[in-house]
Amino acid sequence: MYPRPIPEHAPLRRAAYVSLVALVLVLWLLPLMTVMMTSLRSFEEVMAGNYWGWPKSFNLVENYMAVFTQTAMAKYFLNSLIITLPSVLGVLVLSTLTGYVLSRHRFPGANLMFALFVGGNFLPAQIMMIPVRDLMVSLDLYDTFYALIVFHIAFQTGFATLFMRNFIAALPDELFQAARSEGASPYQTLRYVVVPLVRPALAALAILTFTFVWNDYFWAIVLTQSDAVKPVTAGLNNLRGEWVSAWNLVAAATVMIAIPPVVMFFLMQRHFIAGLTVGAVKG
Repeated sequence: MYPRPIPEHAPLRRAAYVSLVALVLVLWLLPLMTVMMTSLRSFEEVMAGNYWGWPKSFNLVENYMAVFTQTAMAKYFLNSLIITLPSVLGVLVLSTLTGYVLSRHRFPGANLMFALFVGGNFLPAQIMMIPVRDLMVSLDLYDTFYALIVFHIAFQTGFATLFMRNFIAALPDELFQAARSEGASPYQTLRYVVVPLVRPALAALAILTFTFVWNDYFWAIVLTQSDAVKPVTAGLNNLRGEWVSAWNLVAAATVMIAIPPVVMFFLMQRHFIAGLTVGAVKG
């Protein structure tokens, strides 16, 4: 199932493996490096067609400052935060509750309910475009923050429930038996037993959900129309001109958009470590 390690006495195979990994890494990083280099070029250099050569001048400060001073990207960034943060919080809360109930409580229809959560993940987003849009229009939520927040919570909760249900089900049964013997209510068991132990899962789920919602473009253009509520992914398209586009500013804005998910990942790293060390045996 797993690849066998290359023995040290086979230098040709090891050299071929290292060369292949380096080639794949270069091909994977090449588009990213191109965008980053374009974000440093001047408008005149981009119009001259210098996309792959070394920049003749580095306009780092000018380009990145122009993203926020000459465009509405600051407003789009704020819109994305208004949409993403409540969506992530809602998904974490709902998936933890549903995962706890479906994994630790038996009731009629539990398997059917779990199947509905899982089955929703197999539906292509495109076939739901018109029904979801009509629903938001009928609820008077179209072109508002609430439309994207409600949709992302509903759409991401299915996968998150599957994730949390399996994680909570793997916890030892003795913990829950001990909590019941001490007279803990289901809510107290969830708060003081389950949540501290599933912090690694919550951290991973927060990173995944934040990335999915922040990078969403399809539903951003389906459920929004005005610039007042557009997130950064939809607002980035507004930087393209009708006749001429300042690709250096578009590239700079693209780099700025990619920063929050990366920061989110590094901020949540400590929660992985803290969650893994909870309940460690001492002495």
